Amino acid sequence: MAILNVRIDGRLIHGQVANLWTSYLDISRIMVIDDAASQSDIDKAGLRLACPAGVKLSVLPVERAAENIFAGRYDSQRVLIVAKDPQTLLRVVECGVPLTEINAGNMPKREDTRSIRKTVHVNENDVATFKALAEKGISLTAQLVPNEEKVNLVELL
Repeated sequence: MAILNVRIDGRLIHGQVANLWTSYLDISRIMVIDDAASQSDIDKAGLRLACPAGVKLSVLPVERAAENIFAGRYDSQRVLIVAKDPQTLLRVVECGVPLTEINAGNMPKREDTRSIRKTVHVNENDVATFKALAEKGISLTAQLVPNEEKVNLVELL
């Protein structure tokens, strides 16, 4: 499978993902990995509406996403993985999925977070999770849109 980008975005699919990233990377499938959304018909319907025409969509819990990747279900596709938070992606990696780079695009401001970039806000759990991902050899970047420069996320922590 060609995983072309792995993105953290608290909004999952929206204008930047649906329009900018899918066209820039010529994506054929968006794989949303989110345990809660995968169990909600309302969330899945909203994600289907936000998904661009001609792009396939999978909304899966962590374990099922890993199973599908290992089963080769998307081997001939150009895949963009989207998750709401780094903890979800750490669980994906712990299932054995070999991610090489993760882009933090949008992590919304919450009461317990601090801003490390205009659109990336982290709490201590996020920082610990990013460090765990980095220790596994995964490159961590921050980049909101394709024409913006990639920034080393670890240096921002």
